[in-house]
Amino acid sequence: MKKINFYAGPAILPQEVFEQASAAVLNFKDTGLSVLEISHRSAAFEEVIEEARQLVKELLNLPPHYEVLFLGGGTSMQFCQVPYNLLRPNGKAAYINTGVWSKNAIHEARLFGLTEVIASSEDGNFSYIPDVPYVGSEYDYLHITTNNTIFGTQYHQLPQCDCPLVADMSSDIFSKPIDATRFDLFYAGAQKNLGPAGVTLVVVNTDILGKTDRPIPTMLDYRIHIKKGSMFNTPPVFSVYGCYLTLQWIKKQGLTAIGNQNSLKATLLYDEIDRNSLFTATARPQDRSQMNVTFTINKPDLEKNFLQFAQENNCVGIKGHRLVGGFRASIYNAMPVEGVKTLVEVMQKFEEMYA
Repeated sequence: MKKINFYAGPAILPQEVFEQASAAVLNFKDTGLSVLEISHRSAAFEEVIEEARQLVKELLNLPPHYEVLFLGGGTSMQFCQVPYNLLRPNGKAAYINTGVWSKNAIHEARLFGLTEVIASSEDGNFSYIPDVPYVGSEYDYLHITTNNTIFGTQYHQLPQCDCPLVADMSSDIFSKPIDATRFDLFYAGAQKNLGPAGVTLVVVNTDILGKTDRPIPTMLDYRIHIKKGSMFNTPPVFSVYGCYLTLQWIKKQGLTAIGNQNSLKATLLYDEIDRNSLFTATARPQDRSQMNVTFTINKPDLEKNFLQFAQENNCVGIKGHRLVGGFRASIYNAMPVEGVKTLVEVMQKFEEMYA
């Protein structure tokens, strides 16, 4: 029996994407070659990466001055690539600290210039999204992490700012409709909602580039990658192809329908956590993530029992991160409602056994 995958990432992808990708491993677009060996300069792959870029633009309704890149290096590379391209040597950047990935981004930015943490939820073990004062134009940019996989929090309202807004959207990209023009740059590791690990999506307003008067290494200069169509060097071909297939699936579903389903799944699970006498959610209710549901058990000696019971019922990957403990159920786009219902039933049965 197929397992119900609640891992935070690399994460569940649509079944049809698995089937299409596996077929392409054997024969990519009837070329007689595997997608694992196809030249990135071939017409067949150039068509894939260009169509993937156009799908991103279409789904996000991007204006012409926004460019779409598929880059290597993972999301962590963006922690330094953003300040390299946007932070002036004598300028300053504003960051909001909402968890591990925010802290990593802050650490990298401080290597490039003055970096101010203007708000933080560290005092509450990142269990909430902090209130943010209006951020003025004295900053080169404001950086946020829209969804926090480890701590289970998510922005449901964006901060107001008069400077470029930059976001790490790795774990909630394409999870609902957004006004992409509220952001001047956002990036996302593919391995949650977009595709297999190995590629990072970057969307950037080109009007903010080239203003730092800073020498930028070629591989870290967004303008070079834009000019070369994300193929300055050999791109992660299979990962880009996986994104292309997933983007087709997202278009077929529609972002509004995906957003509604994600809201339904999150409501089902949070309602059970709040009802169940054994479990407690860790995030402040108004800041709860619709992608990563974090919760603990009120009888810690039963934690291992519940993990085992869930696994026996085909629910895998719900062990919480060590910084939070307890459990984490990641319910990304491709997680069906039935999968969440199964976990809810497991929680109800466990309560009957041990409450």
